[in-house]
Amino acid sequence: MDVKHHQRFQLADRSFANIVKRDITRMAESHGFSQTEVGRVNIVVSEMASNLLKHSPKGGEILVKYTSAKALEIICLDEGPGMKDPQRMLEDGTSTTGTAGEGLGAIMRQSHTFDFYTQLGSGTVILSRIYKGLQEAPKNKSKFEVATVTVPKPNEHSCGDGFALHEANNNCYFIALDGLGHGAAASLASQEAEAAFLSNYSVDPAQNLRQIHSSIRKTRGAVGTIVHINHSQKKMSYCGIGNIAGRMYTIDGPAISNAASKNIIAYNGILGHNIPNTLNTQTYDWDNYKLLILHSDGIKSRWDLSKYPNLHRHDSSIIAALVYRDFRRETDDSLVVVARSKS
Repeated sequence: MDVKHHQRFQLADRSFANIVKRDITRMAESHGFSQTEVGRVNIVVSEMASNLLKHSPKGGEILVKYTSAKALEIICLDEGPGMKDPQRMLEDGTSTTGTAGEGLGAIMRQSHTFDFYTQLGSGTVILSRIYKGLQEAPKNKSKFEVATVTVPKPNEHSCGDGFALHEANNNCYFIALDGLGHGAAASLASQEAEAAFLSNYSVDPAQNLRQIHSSIRKTRGAVGTIVHINHSQKKMSYCGIGNIAGRMYTIDGPAISNAASKNIIAYNGILGHNIPNTLNTQTYDWDNYKLLILHSDGIKSRWDLSKYPNLHRHDSSIIAALVYRDFRRETDDSLVVVARSKS
């Protein structure tokens, strides 16, 4: 289970670069990364910071999280000009600013997992994961790919948005949460809801929400949506209370822009305070062509992925990070969940 939020490091100008590198290096050290592994993290962050300062007039940000798989996940976000020839930019010696041109290639070499998405006029998202104590990324036997980007409201250390996941054989169970308000009290509400969910993860979503409602009455309260995905039966079932929203795409063509989609709708109410007398679990067909995106109200409700060609071909963390970058509000915590099956 991985419920830790990303730490957000903004690079408005060059004066912040050394502070960002220092703080992320300390994160790696605090999680027991070796000196060699910390060096790899340092190179990745240095190159990301350098790229942000050279190519993004507005600056940019780096998101960092230590995952349950014992990896440091580093995501670089900018709203710069994007890359005209992205594959060429992976080659050493290629630069658009007259430098040595080792940035993207260096990040790729130091990363166990690497991916990026770029679009002319819209900027770039770069993903790097460095695993502790491993020579290469572990082989993931899971039938599911579920990623989250969770970021506290600016100037908050606690995050009221939460997420919990359990996988068992051909089943994936998870909950997306938003504790009321923000800060420590909201975080506590989400944490208690996560614990209640995990104690009954395989229970029907509507029934589980009722149990969570009873369990968190002494907290500030939360909204949440529970999702069950059964890979063998090719079914997805869900039930939600409050304003966790989202969309399920069926992608059978080359682009999300042509994909059919269904909105994920929840009941009105607040877990721990008031919920409807009648709750029903909804069921949809599910297969390897489905892509599910859920989010808290820290993300604008009118988001649209039709202008991002081939985005679905990228790591789920890239998709979640792009939704966060382009549609987040700065007035609340932010959570984006992206889930799909793997063949």
